[in-house]
Amino acid sequence: MAIELLNGSLKLEIFYDKRHREYEDNVCLCLKETGPDEEKVLANETNLYIKPEDARRLAQLLLDAADQSSHATR
Repeated sequence: MAIELLNGSLKLEIFYDKRHREYEDNVCLCLKETGPDEEKVLANETNLYIKPEDARRLAQLLLDAADQSSHATR
């Protein structure tokens, strides 16, 4: 799965990396940044590997923040 952020200049892909199945941290957060080098915060591609339980916690934190945002705008 992927999502485009910052008007499409940052793409976030999240996936289980089969090549890392022997490691505890095998869920990949892959950040791909496009645009001029002087505007980039990250390298062209940055991979962060997290454990499945951390991925679940991240998902819950995102849902909680989205819920709070939705309630705040009502």
